[in-house]
Amino acid sequence: MSKRRRAAAAVAAALLLGLAASPAHAAEVSYATECVPPAISGLPPVKGTTKVEITAPATAEVGDEVEVVWKFVQAASKNPDLIDLPADSVQPGGTLKASGAQSADLAMRGPRENPPIPKGGAMVLSDMRGTLKLTAPGEVTLTPDAYAINALSTDTKCAPEETVEPAATIKVTEAGESPSPPPTPTPTPTPTPSPSQPSPTPSETDDDPGQTDFTGKEVQVPYACKTPIGDRNAVSPVRIDARKNGGSFDLTVQFKKSVMDSPAEIPAGSVKPSMEVVLGGADKGTVHVEGPVNAEPIKAGDPIEIPDLKGTYKPGADGESTLAPGVLTVQALGTTTTCTPERTEVSLTLDTTEQEGGASGGGSTGSGGGSGGTTPDGGLAETGAAHDGALRALGLVAGAAVLLGAAVFTFLPGRRAR
Repeated sequence: MSKRRRAAAAVAAALLLGLAASPAHAAEVSYATECVPPAISGLPPVKGTTKVEITAPATAEVGDEVEVVWKFVQAASKNPDLIDLPADSVQPGGTLKASGAQSADLAMRGPRENPPIPKGGAMVLSDMRGTLKLTAPGEVTLTPDAYAINALSTDTKCAPEETVEPAATIKVTEAGESPSPPPTPTPTPTPTPSPSQPSPTPSETDDDPGQTDFTGKEVQVPYACKTPIGDRNAVSPVRIDARKNGGSFDLTVQFKKSVMDSPAEIPAGSVKPSMEVVLGGADKGTVHVEGPVNAEPIKAGDPIEIPDLKGTYKPGADGESTLAPGVLTVQALGTTTTCTPERTEVSLTLDTTEQEGGASGGGSTGSGGGSGGTTPDGGLAETGAAHDGALRALGLVAGAAVLLGAAVFTFLPGRRAR
């Protein structure tokens, strides 16, 4: 963020916060912490001491929105001697507990701003900020709680191992001239589905013969992945949609989470996702869907966007046929990661009519441009797509990723990973 933008953001924050609040007061606490490195690192939990300074107004009025700042005085450890962490690659987020006159869990987050952190160097984390609306008179105490460190799209989760002392107290008084109770939250109305937007679930279909678009249910798919750096597990939120096209259906598979940031420079045309959609119910077999390769280079630190995967389903049976995410593959930089669902999660159910040459009992029924079977070089079929966890399991798309999870956070000073 430029200095001008940061200045503008600071001005906006000042305008939004309660101007009647008194000058900020800072206090420091330290507490024993256990941090769990990302699963991909294969490293055990580690213990250290976190020192935190909490800054908040000493006094304020009911109705004020006050800014609270969490400053890391000391992280639980140093960066291990594995990999240098580049500038602006580490982002903290955590929870601050308010208690006393009011109780709340205040979400705190810092910007992805840090100097380059060399191997063995002290971890440098940005200040986290959050805004608390004061709703009752009395004393409100603020206590740091669990936090997480995101570095190059891997998370280390840290939690206190002891009771943490409050780090700041705000004395809240009634509003001055015209006190009024805090507004009552307006109940969120139950959304009414639009009649023009069908939303079938895995257990139901729409018999409307004029319907052409079918929206699947988002399902959480647990994958066991074979990656270039070993076996990994990942969970993907996936949705399968369909559009009727004569007697067939054009399929679109979407991965609903944003993916990891790229840990290395990725050239254009070097990442290719695909999947085998599994048929069930009346029909049997699979449908091959795939996405395009990345058209542009992906810079280190930039997000990796996963395109929609597309293919054509030609039914091979009459009745209700189910569609579920199946085996997925990501080919990247000459490596292949194959992920197999640990259980079937149906996303969409369709009323189907058998078509000549359709799927029932067979294998892949075609794709929007792909053929299924084997790849041009005689390898395994491209059978999948990536998402946040799957790309993370893939690793970390270049070889540098194998060190990424291990180097993220947080080890006792002097401890060395094998």
